[in-house]
This record gives sequence, structure tokens and C-alpha cells, in this order.
Amino acid sequence: MNTARISMTVEAELPQPARTKSRNLLAACIVHALHDGYTDGLYAFLPIWQSQFGLSYAGLAVARALYYGTMGGLQLPADRLLRRVTPRTALVLATLIAVAGFVLMALPLGFAGLCIGLFVAGIGSSIQHPRGSMLVIETYGAASRRPLGMYNFSGDLGKATLPALAALLLPLLTWRPVLGLMALLGVAVTGVLFGLAPSVAAHEDTDKPSAPARPDRRGFGLLTLIGGLDTATRMGYLLFLPFLIHGRGGSSATVGIALALLLIGGAFGKASCTWLSERLGVVGSVMATEAATALLIFATLFTPLAPTLIVLPMLGIVLNGTSSVLYGTVPELAPGGNTSRAFAIFYTSVIGSGGVAPILFGAVADHSSQAIGIVSAGLTAAAIIPLVAALRPALRSAG
Repeated sequence: MNTARISMTVEAELPQPARTKSRNLLAACIVHALHDGYTDGLYAFLPIWQSQFGLSYAGLAVARALYYGTMGGLQLPADRLLRRVTPRTALVLATLIAVAGFVLMALPLGFAGLCIGLFVAGIGSSIQHPRGSMLVIETYGAASRRPLGMYNFSGDLGKATLPALAALLLPLLTWRPVLGLMALLGVAVTGVLFGLAPSVAAHEDTDKPSAPARPDRRGFGLLTLIGGLDTATRMGYLLFLPFLIHGRGGSSATVGIALALLLIGGAFGKASCTWLSERLGVVGSVMATEAATALLIFATLFTPLAPTLIVLPMLGIVLNGTSSVLYGTVPELAPGGNTSRAFAIFYTSVIGSGGVAPILFGAVADHSSQAIGIVSAGLTAAAIIPLVAALRPALRSAG
């Protein structure tokens, strides 16, 4: 209550446009944290689902792709369908649909119910990403790069919190009640949104983001490919991390700690990689972080449990932090200056990649070994280095 009173007092002292901007940004960040927490929180359930339903690595990845693939594949349709809907309505709708999916997963409906729930929850998250990003851009206009960084950072806070919370609760409760509690959290967030998010975006007093001087579709396509491979690396490694920790003798609680360490490092990486990009540029910073990602992924193959836990925050910095540099570059390379469509396409690529890549990495592991699957994720990060070097002319052209 004291925190709420302080927030209301601070808002009352701000000019009306500043109050609206802060409320818009906070609403977008809260929803982003919840939905990204939902997405990565599912990793804590993978070993349990594999055991209960007798799934292979590839089968487990296919089941999860019902959520992740739906979230990625519906980005463009959701952006078109809800373009005339107010930001508050879109974000509330996204959260309620995701909550409905988690409720279905929590009900004793067997594997079919789990799959349907994953699909429905993915529909909700497909709405959140493009509309949340555009709420920030419409609110801040040409000054949206830093607020977009805060928006992306909030997602990592959710990724660091909900997976750890789920993993800590799983030894105390069965997995269905834990999913039910996650659904209740979504209901609470929906209630907050009704009182927080304005019904319209505060863009009247803000200049629109300027379009690139020479839009380069090839440059944007290359950026989208790089974003997809970066996400593939991250999601491929996360698929194997719970099993890697179990193989080192870790418990379910240790898996939660490992995920939290990796994702807390990722949250810190949002700020540190942005700082790095200001000094090395987009190309130099991405080359450095992807090289470090590959090396640290390979290192976790040879370290015992305790050293692995020490390495994970450092790996998280580069594994997750690179995305903040890539997201911030989307408006610069948006074809024709159409930022909304550019973000929808970019999210479709990165999220779709995150859904397909674990299936491929899982199939590799099923036909070889877990270690080979992890090596494949590391090699994917290394493959980005020559691609990002080819992005330099497009960035120069965009100014």
C-alpha cells in the first residue's frame, strides 16, 4: 500500500503527458514480464512432462512448440487484427487468453489438455509482443530506443522470476497446482492493467520515429535472420539446461536456481550490451557477445555443478543481452519506416525460430547425445559472427 501511495504521489506531481507516458511504459513492462515469465517458466516443467508422458527430447520440444510456435506464427495476424483496438484492451485480452491456456494445462485433461492449453496460451502471448512494443513506440516516438530497452529488460525480470518460482514450488506441490498459481498471477496482472494502462496511447505530443534515410530491405532481412539465430541459440541451450543440471546431480530446486542465474545474467546483459553497443557499435558488440556465447556454452560441457552455476550468469549476459542490441536496431532498418510491421515480422522470425530450433536440437540429441545438442547450440552462435559483419553496409546506409 505504501508503494502504491508513493507511486500515486509521484505521478500527481508529473505533468499530464509525463504521467501518461510513465503509465503506458509501466503497463507494457508489467505485461511483458508476465508473458516472458510464462514462456520461460515452462522450462521448469519439461523434465516432469518428459517423465509423466514418456516424451523424447524432440517430442518434448514439439509439445512446447505448440506454445512457442503459436506465439510466433500469430504475430502478424495479431498486429493487423488489433491495430484499431486500444492498447489497454489489447494487453488485457492478451493476458486473459494466456491465463485461459494455463488454466487448461492445470486441469486433469491428460496430454491432450496440456497441448490445447499450450496452444491457447501461445495465442495470448502472440498479441502481447507487437502491441506492447508499439505502445512504447507510440508513446515515446523518436525517443523510444531507451524505453524499448526498459521494455525488453522487464521481460528478463519475468524470465528470471517465474521459472525460479515454479521450480521452487514443484517439490512442494504437483505440477498442475503450480500452473494454477501462475494463472492466478495473470488474473492479478489483468486487474492492475485496468487501473493502470490508459485507453489511448500518448503520442499526440511526441514526434513519430523517423524513417531511415535509405530503407534497406536486405539489411532488415539480414537483421531478422540474425535475430532468429540468436534466439535459436538461446532456446536450444535452455532446452538442455535442466537435463544438464540433473546430470550433474542437481535437484529440481537447483534447476530453478540455474535458470534464475542464467536469466538474471540476461537481465543485466540488456544494460551492459547496450552500453557495449554505444562503444563498439552494433556490429562489433554483436560479434563480441556471440563469440563469448559460443565459448561459454562449450565451457558448461566440462564443468562440475558448482562451477557451472558460477558460469551461468556470465553466459546469461551474452546469451540474452545481444537481443537488446538487435531489438533497438529494428526501427533503424524498418522497410519504408513501417515500424509496427517491422516489429511484427521481427518477432515472428525470432519467436518462430525459438519454437523450431529446440525441435531440431532435440532431434540431434536424440540421434547422438545431449552434449552434441549443446555443441550445436554453441555453433549456431558462432555462425552469427560472419552474418553480422555483412550487416555493416546497411547500418551505414540507414545512418
